[in-house]
Amino acid sequence: MVARVLQRRLFCSSSATAAESKAWRKSVKQVTKSNFKESLEELKSHIKNSDFIAISSSKTGGTLSSPTTPWTRVLPYLDTLETAYLKTKHAAEKFQILQFMVCPFSLSKPTSNSNAKLVAYPYNFHLFPRDELSIGMPSYSFSCQTSYLTTMARQGFDFNMCIYDGISYLSRVQESLAKHQLGNHVGDVHPLKSSSIPSISDSIFMERIKARIQHWKNACRDKGKGTDEVLIKSLRKLILGGEMYGSRPCMSIDVCNERQVQIILEILKDFSDDLVPLIIPDKGGGPKAVRVVLTSSKEDMSRLKGELQESEEEQNKNLSGFREVIDVISSSQKPIVAYNCLEEFAFIHSKFLANLPPSMNDFICSLRLVFPQILDVNYLLKEIGPLRKASNIHAAISYLKRQFFVPLDIKIPHQDEGTEGKNYGHNVLFTVYLFAKLSSILKITPDTLQSRDDNQAVSMSYLNIFSLCSAMLEEKIDEDDILINNTIKVNTRDLIFLWGFPSGLSARVLKGLLRGSHDVFSEDFGVQLVDKTCAIVSFKNSSLAEEFLKAMVSGGVGYDALRDRISEGLQAAGYEAYGRVCRLGLWDTDLADLLDKTMAEHTHNIALSTSKKASEVYLSSESIMLNEL
Repeated sequence: MVARVLQRRLFCSSSATAAESKAWRKSVKQVTKSNFKESLEELKSHIKNSDFIAISSSKTGGTLSSPTTPWTRVLPYLDTLETAYLKTKHAAEKFQILQFMVCPFSLSKPTSNSNAKLVAYPYNFHLFPRDELSIGMPSYSFSCQTSYLTTMARQGFDFNMCIYDGISYLSRVQESLAKHQLGNHVGDVHPLKSSSIPSISDSIFMERIKARIQHWKNACRDKGKGTDEVLIKSLRKLILGGEMYGSRPCMSIDVCNERQVQIILEILKDFSDDLVPLIIPDKGGGPKAVRVVLTSSKEDMSRLKGELQESEEEQNKNLSGFREVIDVISSSQKPIVAYNCLEEFAFIHSKFLANLPPSMNDFICSLRLVFPQILDVNYLLKEIGPLRKASNIHAAISYLKRQFFVPLDIKIPHQDEGTEGKNYGHNVLFTVYLFAKLSSILKITPDTLQSRDDNQAVSMSYLNIFSLCSAMLEEKIDEDDILINNTIKVNTRDLIFLWGFPSGLSARVLKGLLRGSHDVFSEDFGVQLVDKTCAIVSFKNSSLAEEFLKAMVSGGVGYDALRDRISEGLQAAGYEAYGRVCRLGLWDTDLADLLDKTMAEHTHNIALSTSKKASEVYLSSESIMLNEL
């Protein structure tokens, strides 16, 4: 029998004292274009000496849906991790990051003479996707949700600073494309190895290029010795392709493909030790020409290669912009701590790495290559029973301070004057503070995360797990609320989606209409409205859900009340239909319309399918939560 779940609220004071909050606001290092270079060097040092790295961001929107399509929001009572990812993917591709907070921090264990110590170095990077290189990347177009911008403005966000002095960036994929568009002149000086036998055309090309290079070299060496007329010198330069690369003579050899580039590099390797090749790509990314630079000595060649390397490094920094911070975090291989990992890392992947993969599994695999250790604070909260439904980070901190004695000495060396009273990235410090408390309670340390000892398996199990509970953070509720739930588990196979009922019905009225329409409704069942057009119905077991779906497909044969509802437009489908709707990526339409579309295309196999994957549903007095197994 499905137990009735009671819920109670605990109210408490603010999680951090006014003095703490004021000090934290002044402690965050504000980083813009003007101080990015020196701040990056500081950050590298702090990351190197840290145990963990906390991240957070401010965006122009998120998985908060529009009022007309509330189902598009990530809903813990509705979404599995897969469907939540698809919704988050849509938000990450649509909206923009304007602030990115990074906070390297270290934790030390308490001793008999001292408390545990937390040392943190918070940075707040102001970002704006400006096309500074005039190459069409990143895109100028992104969406904004007014509720997000209003909240940011109320908290003191400086939009002028963001637009005029925000740091631009390119993702790794965009940077690769940009190098081709800009015509990156730094090429590989080592020829590619090839086991293929040169063809006749290759041999002809090779002999022609050898002769051309030799004539050009001789002309450069003989320059100034002869008394040729100006016209003859000009013709020789035109024919041989003589140019200047800075103060050094050079020539450009046009190529049609990679094979010709390889041949030229092989020629130069065996031809001379004073020539440096530079591969010039075209806008499509293929090779356009090989530029050959003549140096005067081995010292001059070494100097030129050093200049080319410095030029490439500087260009790479200009192209990557803020993304260099992401690369530094990734290369450190330190555990990353965040409060809403699914959304945070979807945005990070979309903006700074590459386009988001089509599925959650592909996303996780791609992400682990860059960030192998991720700790979701929301998942850690679930490990402490009463905090499983903490409504926000402030409420969670308040509850921990009331229920657990975790003395902690905090040191935040940074001091930024002039930002008092404004939300300039100090929220990341609340994430750090909450994690420090949780790690003490749950015995999480850098040593236990890195250990391969079986005794540390509990700590290792916290890594790389994304929690759906973070979707609740966007709820507009009081900071000091904590919701405490007892729950029971139901499988997603026990759920059906119902639509086509009269508009404006409440869940209670709809449940009353369903009673008596079929035998399956003689037992306990739950009804939850997803939006004004659709509801989910939960049964005790999948056999009831399947039985009802079969009755719907048959047109309600044997059940007059159900047949009447079907004639009035009532329709039903299993959870797999909802999964297909999310994969369609059509987010601006009522859920009922999309279910209609899906059912029309897959009538036979979806109407009878409740769910292909086993998932858990957590029923409470107010909602249903799904977590993928």
